[in-house]
Amino acid sequence: MEQDRVERTVHIAATTERVWDILTKTEHIGRWFGPGTPATVDLRPEGVMVIEPGPPGEKYLARIVKVDPPHYFSYRWASAFPDVLADETNSTLVEFQLAAEGATTRLTVCESGFATLKIPVGREVFASYESHSQGWIEVIRNLANYVEQGAS
Repeated sequence: MEQDRVERTVHIAATTERVWDILTKTEHIGRWFGPGTPATVDLRPEGVMVIEPGPPGEKYLARIVKVDPPHYFSYRWASAFPDVLADETNSTLVEFQLAAEGATTRLTVCESGFATLKIPVGREVFASYESHSQGWIEVIRNLANYVEQGAS
């Protein structure tokens, strides 16, 4: 049975507003989601976010689906297709949900759509359920550490 959905949750010692800023602002995205290359973000539905999480030189053109500050952010990511704009046929849906819990923020990331994604041979390491299942563990840990260490 093929897996379709990856879900990971982390608690971050910061307000939802602070986590939202780090999650969505261009100067921060590359720091927690890749080697540090700043992203470009048109933060609105149908806007495009360009990210470079690796390998070097590969850009991913994510299409933003929904923006509801500071609680929800989603985009389509064509991780099997660098330099190709994400759409309903070539991508997964990545959703971030933020909720205040006392002095912390509960951040949940969910990526779905793997079961129907057609991944070209050789791109599995970048786009498969297995790679993203492991990858999100590291990415949300990086995000939490980046926020908690006082990113400015």
